[in-house]
Amino acid sequence: MANNNHLSPKVSGFTFINNGLSLGYPIKESILSIEPLCDEIIINVGFNDEALTKDDGTYQYLRDNFPNKKFIFLKSFWNPLIRERGLILSEHANIALKATSGKYAQYIQADEIIHENDLPIIEDEIKHMDQDNRINGLVFNYIHFYGNTDIIKHTRNIYRREIRLIRNNLGIESYLDAQGFRHQPSNKKVKAKIINARIFHYGWAREQVIMSNKVKVMDNFYHGNEKDNYKDNEKDNDKDNCKGKGKNKEFIYENIWGLKKFNDQHPYFMRDWIEKHKNNIDILKLPMRFEFKNLGLLFSDLIERYTNYRIGEYKNYELLS
Repeated sequence: MANNNHLSPKVSGFTFINNGLSLGYPIKESILSIEPLCDEIIINVGFNDEALTKDDGTYQYLRDNFPNKKFIFLKSFWNPLIRERGLILSEHANIALKATSGKYAQYIQADEIIHENDLPIIEDEIKHMDQDNRINGLVFNYIHFYGNTDIIKHTRNIYRREIRLIRNNLGIESYLDAQGFRHQPSNKKVKAKIINARIFHYGWAREQVIMSNKVKVMDNFYHGNEKDNYKDNEKDNDKDNCKGKGKNKEFIYENIWGLKKFNDQHPYFMRDWIEKHKNNIDILKLPMRFEFKNLGLLFSDLIERYTNYRIGEYKNYELLS
């Protein structure tokens, strides 16, 4: 779209990352997946010191892989004192967003990939969006991998959709833990349309030892060294994905409710990453961890299977009728 049709509206891509190499993020693959859609891509790399000199090599790795002028790099300080509600994440997403210049902005997180087969769908929806000023966001469907990239988790306690493309320059900003978007300062939900495009989310499909480090880091973003009573309604809770949570807990992949085989095709750019990060474990053959709440999930999931209606689903957007 961006490269072939000069009459199309300008689309900016944006993302952010901190310690992407050491935590096993497919950040290069993530950026490559949105590149055909975008006229420019803003990449905000978080550094661990205020002088912006210390990171794990992620900044140079990305500069080496994306050397041309289409890719605009920012450096920002990843403040360790921001340790509640995941606010550090939206702060850095918004740093990248504010540097975009396109009429539309395509967001991608560092563990998310868009399938190449879905790019024409997104291109068509942007053109439709350009003709309908009611639409300020496009909502993508999620595929969440867990443990290995041949297993997905799909159940009521994990989000199934979220906005990933917005109409730019309307005061729409990344919200809370950077999962969704809101108009600011009003905090009003964005009017959006669900489209038939997918986000492949590999956030819970890393090697177990790398995943253990990631869980500890993410726990710090939400709780720091103190207990936080904030209940996050917008993302799957860590305790539903692993045994233990926090700095002193052991991470172990488990056979939890909602897992099933993935038999479709992964995005092209993920081939090497998948081979590198596979776990030598068949999670579906492990004993299932039973919890009484699974009975409620079973009922809700059956309703969703036959009606496509999810009981009690949280929507961080306003769907257009």
